[in-house]
Amino acid sequence: MPAALGGFDGFARSIDVTKLDEAQFVRLIETLDMLGKAGTGIELSALRTETFVGIIAMASAAQLDALMEHTDLRGVVLNEIFARMSKHLHSERAAGLDAVLHWRFTGGCENGGYDRYQTVIADGRCTSGIVQDRDPRATVTLAPTDFLRVSTGITAAPLLFLRGRIKVKGDIPFAAGFVNYFDIPRPEEP
Repeated sequence: MPAALGGFDGFARSIDVTKLDEAQFVRLIETLDMLGKAGTGIELSALRTETFVGIIAMASAAQLDALMEHTDLRGVVLNEIFARMSKHLHSERAAGLDAVLHWRFTGGCENGGYDRYQTVIADGRCTSGIVQDRDPRATVTLAPTDFLRVSTGITAAPLLFLRGRIKVKGDIPFAAGFVNYFDIPRPEEP
């Protein structure tokens, strides 16, 4: 790993997002996205997953809500999480599994007010994207902030389901245990 990349992770871990207000937190993520688009090598995808999870874990619900209300950054962050899912599939747990899960995130601008994604686990691999071209075993509907909390291990999906914050159409037990097919990295301490 190049020294600059390790340095960037260290820099990102040193940011105490709890000291940022909602607008500053959004600007932080926006700046990382802008730097990545400028080809600097300083970007969200360059962060280790543990660092990325740490940023999400430290953020308040209000900060995450503000981030998910930002039209462009909402897609950037959701795409980042879905891109990382394939790297963290627990191949032994997913062995023999051939399943499709559709995601619907509330508050989206398109597709009937939802942002939609599909995750496919087949042949020991995980692929995700915005194309929904296969019939799902289950469809999960939730707020994107709740998805950030669940996908980073900060909040338990069954708890949100019991509170009515996650809706499932289809195979409820499969959807409830979906997170168990992944090794979610824990946040690194600063």
